[in-house]
Amino acid sequence: MMIACPTHTLEWTRRRWLGWGGHSGLLSLVAMLGNTPCPGEHSEQRPSRATRVVFFFMNGGPSHIDTFDPKPALAHLDGTNYTGDVNINSGMRVAGTLWKSDFKFQRCGESGLEISELYPELSRRADDLCIIRSMHTPSSLHAPALLQMNTGQTRLGAASLGAWIEYATGPQEESLPPFVVMLDHRGGPINGHGNWSTGKLPVSSPARIRSPEHPFEISNASDELAMDETRMQELLRKLNSSHLGRVAPDAQRQSRDRSYELAWRMRRGVPEAVNLSRETLETQQRYGIHRPESREFGLRCLLARRMLERGVRYVQIYSGGGAQRDTWDSHGGNVERHRQFAGETDRPIAAFLEDLRLTGLWDETLVIWGGEFGRTPTREANTNGRDHNPHGFSIWLAGGPIRGGQAIGATDELGIEAVETPCHVADLHATILHALGKDHSCLNYDDHGTELSLTGTTPCRVITEALA
Repeated sequence: MMIACPTHTLEWTRRRWLGWGGHSGLLSLVAMLGNTPCPGEHSEQRPSRATRVVFFFMNGGPSHIDTFDPKPALAHLDGTNYTGDVNINSGMRVAGTLWKSDFKFQRCGESGLEISELYPELSRRADDLCIIRSMHTPSSLHAPALLQMNTGQTRLGAASLGAWIEYATGPQEESLPPFVVMLDHRGGPINGHGNWSTGKLPVSSPARIRSPEHPFEISNASDELAMDETRMQELLRKLNSSHLGRVAPDAQRQSRDRSYELAWRMRRGVPEAVNLSRETLETQQRYGIHRPESREFGLRCLLARRMLERGVRYVQIYSGGGAQRDTWDSHGGNVERHRQFAGETDRPIAAFLEDLRLTGLWDETLVIWGGEFGRTPTREANTNGRDHNPHGFSIWLAGGPIRGGQAIGATDELGIEAVETPCHVADLHATILHALGKDHSCLNYDDHGTELSLTGTTPCRVITEALA
């Protein structure tokens, strides 16, 4: 497990106590935990529908016109030049001719929601999905667009969505971290940990998982304790109390102390949570774990469900990572790339949605699917790929707080620009916070006189049409 976390300087007595008896596992756990949030009046509380959020992130930018936004007009214009006003050239790349989708769309479920043939399993859950076909974002470049979707800003250093969710919901007595990121087995996204940064927020660093089969490398997790747990924890509390009595009050130091207690609880709770052998063969097959193409993503989805059951509040799962050829970034081979990645994720995501209902998690879970932007309806020069398109693209939402079986907004007839009910990324973030019972305009953090928030200064609104 790869951990990105701040370095904490511990007083000698605590360090020696943690090292006593060779319990290096505790140090490994502490390393993944930064500061937990201090409760305060930093957010207006609203009636909460969701208590958990899962974000399926399609790294590289999937093509909306090949997945969830059918454009029949392209069939008649295929091979002709684009003559519109929107600049669809990304960087030094030159747009080629208009290119219809190679995939058929069909009406699915009672709602008749149109979904690409790329998703035979997910299409059976059409009535659970709310597709927003009018998303737009400021940048056509991966790095700032990834940051925009993940942190609400286009610069490194801002706190991520997961960090804001942890800050908003406050500390809880759980045996797992509140915020988990699962990377693709091929690598991570551009910007790395900047996509899940805690920024200036006094919250714990997220746990990052690269391999679901060996998610947490906890040294000595199964060793017998050198002394009674209760006595050891009591000793730590006395050391903390003694130290705090000698120094000025410090909320962040108190947060770190709570992090150490969480680290201790994780030493016991993690092994059971990640033991996928407890799942039935039928469940594993529904997630596609028995199939080579969907095994890796299926393992992540199943592990995510187990973590939600045990109190984790935000899980982000990446599809695609590492080299450009191993992401959704289809500058070449658009058809092959989408067949590959849709094939890897279709069955696991459909099974995950089904399991939310079977396990009783549906009502309190918000699910998000999307990438950093969409793709153009034109070829990239004379290639068989599509370029980046930030002007209009699709995401979908599902879960208890969402009114499924509908499409919100629209791009123009070619799929270039959001023209009906445009939704900025900040609108999505405001909607996520609203589903958690938080007002985006009131959720902020005072960083030495500078007010920080997820939505920043961008004018935004809650996408109420999406809510149940």
